[in-house]
Amino acid sequence: MTSTLDAAHAAAARMLREGGVQMPSLDARLLLCHATGLSHESLIVHGRALLAPEQAARLAGYLARRLKGEPVSRIRAAREFYGREFLIDPHTLDPRPDTETLIEAALGLVADEGLRGSPLRLLDLGTGSGCVLLTLLAELPMAQGVGIDISQDGLRIARENARRLGLEARARFAAADWFEGLEGRFDLILANPPYIASGDIGGLAKEVAAYDPPAALDGGPDGLAAYRAIAARAAEFLSPGGHLLVEIGATQAGAVSKLFEASGLIVEEDSVLFDLAAHPRCVRAGSPSNGATEGRKPGKIGLENHDVQGRFEPGNDEYSACVMEKSGAAGCMATRADIS
Repeated sequence: MTSTLDAAHAAAARMLREGGVQMPSLDARLLLCHATGLSHESLIVHGRALLAPEQAARLAGYLARRLKGEPVSRIRAAREFYGREFLIDPHTLDPRPDTETLIEAALGLVADEGLRGSPLRLLDLGTGSGCVLLTLLAELPMAQGVGIDISQDGLRIARENARRLGLEARARFAAADWFEGLEGRFDLILANPPYIASGDIGGLAKEVAAYDPPAALDGGPDGLAAYRAIAARAAEFLSPGGHLLVEIGATQAGAVSKLFEASGLIVEEDSVLFDLAAHPRCVRAGSPSNGATEGRKPGKIGLENHDVQGRFEPGNDEYSACVMEKSGAAGCMATRADIS
C-alpha cells in the first residue's frame, strides 16, 4: 500500500525509535528527504503527497543501514558544518560540532587583530573534507589557503567541496605527510589531527569506530603523535606574528601546550579555548621570534600571495608538481573531531 510522505515519516520514526536510535524523528526526516530529493520545507508543504515506490525502496534501504548503526551523515554522504553542507566519504572524517570551536577560535583571533579584510595565508594540516579550510575561506573573503592530506581520495572530496562552495580560486590542496614538501610562511596554521589513543579506539561509539577512517582517529599510544609531528616543524612555517591552532581531546590541553612550548612556540595563559560543553577543545600557539627559524631549508610546496596561480594550476587534480616523493608516507590523514 502506498503511503503519504507524512505517514512514511511517522512510520520511519517509529521504526528508528523501536530500534534504539536517539533522535528518531529527525533522522527519519533527514533520510526521507534524502530518499525523495525534497527539502525539509517541501516535505512539510507536500506531506499529503504519495511516496513513489522507488522512493519507498530507497528509504527502506536507508533505514536498514541506520538501524545497523551507520550515521545519517554517512548514508547521505554529507554533513552540515558551520552552516554549510560538505560532502564526505569513507576516506574523510565526519565533521562534528566540536570542531566548530576551532573555527570560532580562528575567526575570533582574526577579529581581535583587525585582520578580517587582510590577504591572510592559511594552512590546514590533515584537511580531510576541507571543512576547516573552506569554512574559514568562506568567512574571510580576502584569505587564501592550502589543505594538506596524505589521502588522495580525501583530497578529491575536498576539491569538490571547494568547487561547490565557489572557493576553488582561493583553495589549493596537495598530498603530503604533514609539513613534508612545504615552503613559505602562513599567518594561520590549523589542524584537527587524530588524537585518540590507539588502545581507546575500540571503546568508541560504533558510529565513530566503525565508520570514521582509522587513520583519522589513531593518535598513537598516548594520542599525542600528531601533535609531536606538528610541534616539531610548525615554527618553520609561521609568519612573524602568526598562530597555530589545533583541536584537542578534552584531557590533552596541558600535554599539547607543553609540546608546543618545548618547540619554541609561545603558549599564553589564555591559549586554551573551550567548547560549548565547557571542555578544553583548542590550543593556540604563537610564532617565536623571527630568528628562531632562520637558516632552515625550505621545501617544495608553497602558497605565496603574489604567485599562487603560478604554483597551483586550477584543474590539475593531482598537483603533482607540489608533491614530494615522500608524500605517500603515513602520518597526515583526514581531520577528526572530538569523540570524548
